[in-house]
Amino acid sequence: MTAKIVSGEYGAGVLPINVAAKLYESGVALKLAAIVGNGMVSFLCTKADIHTLTDLKGKRVFVAGQGATPDFVLRRLLRGVGMDPDVDVRLDYSLPYPEAAMALAGGTIGYAVLPEPFTTMARLASPSLLSPLDIGALWKSQTGQADYPMTAFVVSSKLARESPLAVKAFLDAYAASIAWVRAHPEEAGALVEKDDLGLKAAFAAKAIPRSAYVFVPSPDARPSVEALLRVFLDLAPASVGGALPDDGFYAAF
Repeated sequence: MTAKIVSGEYGAGVLPINVAAKLYESGVALKLAAIVGNGMVSFLCTKADIHTLTDLKGKRVFVAGQGATPDFVLRRLLRGVGMDPDVDVRLDYSLPYPEAAMALAGGTIGYAVLPEPFTTMARLASPSLLSPLDIGALWKSQTGQADYPMTAFVVSSKLARESPLAVKAFLDAYAASIAWVRAHPEEAGALVEKDDLGLKAAFAAKAIPRSAYVFVPSPDARPSVEALLRVFLDLAPASVGGALPDDGFYAAF
């Protein structure tokens, strides 16, 4: 996806917010049109021995996606309670999302941080899994932001400039689509399987209500976007291009 957007083959796409910011800072002519997915990260464990973040001290926690949003959110939260993520906790990035979910469900690992739909995958396979830490609530308490963005819909500056009405029409349809999917998870799940998007209908229907699909236009999303990007800047500046994107990053249609 990134390569096709950089090359100009694709005029639009959905990217992790830090990837979109990094491309913009590196000179790729694109604009953030809307946030389409908010925080959907969960902490799951097999034992009832975790009650607060500090209980993770000395634990081996599997985090799928080193350098991705779940990783940085967890690191920010740990730092917020005075812990060093690289010293106090053993963060393990060796398992991809599906494998981590199944390993947790099977009891071969004890603690994991997963985004949707993999949290649902693990919970359906093992209903006894626990989720004692509310990542969203912890983020709000530490940052003051109600949520954090995970996925961004971006358009090329050329497309935005040359076809603003077409982009606006697409964005209106996108917002309506998200609203319909949230209101009709069973029907949407059937479409996921029919269109071969990688999930069975019943599983997709269960995951949709937990997946934090939203449609937040770029100007309205800016405060939460910058709050998350500041976390990336603090922990790994290169991951977002070394600076907060300027006004030109935020499109208005």
